Amino acid sequence: MTVKPRFLVLGATAKTGRRVAEQLQNLGHSVRAVSRSTTPSFDWTKPDTWDDVLRDIDAVYVTFQPDLAVPGSDQIIADFAARALNHGAKRLVMLSGRGEDAAQNAERTLRNSGADWTVLRANWFFQNFSEDLFLPYLQNGVLALPAGDIPEPFVDADDIAECAVTALLDPAHTGKTYELSGPDALTFEEATAIIASSANRDIAFVPITLDQLDAGLEQDGVPDDVRGLIRYLFSEVLDGRNKTPTGDVEQILGRKPKPLRTYAHEAAQTGVWGTPD
Repeated sequence: MTVKPRFLVLGATAKTGRRVAEQLQNLGHSVRAVSRSTTPSFDWTKPDTWDDVLRDIDAVYVTFQPDLAVPGSDQIIADFAARALNHGAKRLVMLSGRGEDAAQNAERTLRNSGADWTVLRANWFFQNFSEDLFLPYLQNGVLALPAGDIPEPFVDADDIAECAVTALLDPAHTGKTYELSGPDALTFEEATAIIASSANRDIAFVPITLDQLDAGLEQDGVPDDVRGLIRYLFSEVLDGRNKTPTGDVEQILGRKPKPLRTYAHEAAQTGVWGTPD
């Protein structure tokens, strides 16, 4: 009788964690999906929450909050990996950011931890437009960002999750770092136009400065650490370094990643981009 591995999924309420947990469960696997709001809970800032979730686990999908680019994340990942190995969870698949130089210290720590590791570096998610971050602005009809004309090969969170599940299940992906992107490099203005067309309504993209974005986020009550991360992503990462799509999603899944146009059409059918009440 073959014993199926037992999986721990961190960030169970976040975009990729929720999807990874669902896909593993649909495949019939035992899944413990945790976050700060679950029971048992998991909190990166509270190591005393780690042991309960790691007991009787074979493999972990690791997402770090707020982002691996945050100073000190490398030591936290080192401590977590050591704790996971002590509990017998040797397989660790970690989500990272494509082009985020500041995240590579944490990646290096994972590689040196003794775990059977895989790193998935991802571009901006499609779902930033439909689940949070940019959603209220699109609903109000104006997306104002300091994005200029830099293209970005946005990627589907469902594709990322499927890549993560494949990496968790197939040891052929151990010891590899992948760069996950969508098939098309589009500017934020082009992406906004596609969404507007799919939603059949006027949504304008307005270029602004980084300081104007930060002031608006502060006015909207976005926490300081999240604002700092957004500043980092728009000032250092969105500089063209990630503009070329990769073939890594197809390499892992054996199919091409979903285009933004397909995502936008599917999301628009839900009414998510309708005007707010």
